[in-house]
Amino acid sequence: MAQEDRAMEAIKHALKALRKRHLLEEGAHSPAIVALSRPIMSQGSEWKEKAENLEVELQQCYKAQSRLSEQLVVEVAESRASKALAQEKESMISELQNELSQARDECSGLAAALEEKSKALELLISEHQEVKEQLEAANLRAENALAENKMLIDRWMLEKMKDAERLNEANAIYEDMLGRLKGEQIQLLAHQQVDGVVRQSEEGAEYYVESTIPSACKQRIPAHEGGCSSILFEYNSSRLVSGGHDKAVKMWDTNTGSLTRTLYGCLGTVLDICITHDNKSVIAASSSNNLYVWDVSSGRVRHTLTGHVDKVCAVDVSKVSNRSVVSAAYDRTIKVWDLQKGYCVNTLLSHSNCNALSFSMDGQTVCSGHVDGNLRLWDIQTGKLLSEIAAHSYAVTSLSLSRNGNVILSSGRDNLHNLFDMRSLEICATLRGNGGRVSSNWSRSCMSPDDGYVAAGSVDGSVHIWSVSNAKIVSTLKEHTSSVLCCSWSNLGKPLATSDKNGNICVWS
Repeated sequence: MAQEDRAMEAIKHALKALRKRHLLEEGAHSPAIVALSRPIMSQGSEWKEKAENLEVELQQCYKAQSRLSEQLVVEVAESRASKALAQEKESMISELQNELSQARDECSGLAAALEEKSKALELLISEHQEVKEQLEAANLRAENALAENKMLIDRWMLEKMKDAERLNEANAIYEDMLGRLKGEQIQLLAHQQVDGVVRQSEEGAEYYVESTIPSACKQRIPAHEGGCSSILFEYNSSRLVSGGHDKAVKMWDTNTGSLTRTLYGCLGTVLDICITHDNKSVIAASSSNNLYVWDVSSGRVRHTLTGHVDKVCAVDVSKVSNRSVVSAAYDRTIKVWDLQKGYCVNTLLSHSNCNALSFSMDGQTVCSGHVDGNLRLWDIQTGKLLSEIAAHSYAVTSLSLSRNGNVILSSGRDNLHNLFDMRSLEICATLRGNGGRVSSNWSRSCMSPDDGYVAAGSVDGSVHIWSVSNAKIVSTLKEHTSSVLCCSWSNLGKPLATSDKNGNICVWS
């Protein structure tokens, strides 16, 4: 405002000076004009012209004064705008200074928090190191405990084997005494062997007859919860043994459909079962990686055979001796067991997991069916692979030996059922289902006791029966409402039994 006031005063002063000069000039020239106007009238026009020029000059001065006034107003306005802008910038500078001070305060707070967190992190790292050292010490103690435990188990197993050997020796002496007393009965059983198969086990029993084609469901038994994966008839009997997902092994009277006995003790799903030829022992293969041997008369577990490291899916007993058993698991091993001693006597190694097993008639070789679709023949004494053949394009699911031991039936996930000559492993016949599909890797088919028919289940619940002589389906049985898992034919010629994924058993006559 002081600059504007001074500028206004300067302009006013300049205007006063111009008026004063004008007045002075008029006062100075007026006497001369009067004096000259009288004697020199002729020069009046010249002076008049000068006066007009002075008036023009005065007008120009006024115009200059107006332009200066306008410029002064513009400059005053610009000065005011600059002053307002300067005040706005000063307020912004003060706000930015306040924000800067706040940011510095926050930065100092964050730096303090960072320092605190760094100290906490260092503390956690030190605690973690201590815990890690404690864990390493605990792992070392655990390893030592495991080593000690293993040593104790080995000692316990050694003592158990010694006890078993002593018990076996006592049993051998006892059996020798019984053998002398029962020599006549043993001789009678020897005369009843046909092609290496003992057909009768007690005097007065019904002898082998020709198998008949079943057509009707005589009994429908709700046997197991969760599915019945394996069934098998006792030798020279119509009593049926079954195993299922409920971890139980049950024995049934197929004439009445009633449950006669339940064998407990299995810790996993029963995937396969077999029975010794004297019907005194039942062996079950389980998903708990173990085999369980029951004494039928007492219903108690006689042995728990351990050694496999994955689920055991197949088991078979020798057709010559009730003492020798083979099992296969998904650890790619086949183990040979001595039931009298209760431990493994040989282990066979395979390149593929085994789904099914069958002893030969001489008890010296075993045929195995594998996931890679091949059949393999083994010498159980030496553990050597004797022969191998590609039987199916997909996994083998079942093996069943004929009455005379010369032909073996194999079923596969390619939905084919092939008959092979055991002596040469050459294919004899191929049975194809009419749309029937094998339901699982452990679907069991079977041959009739006279080797004239083959029975196999399908995923649609039907059971197909083929005639071996012409490789054609002669009957289709429909009663199951879910996939059929297993078929078993009584060696008396009838009946036929089948089981499904719902745990039901159908007895056909």
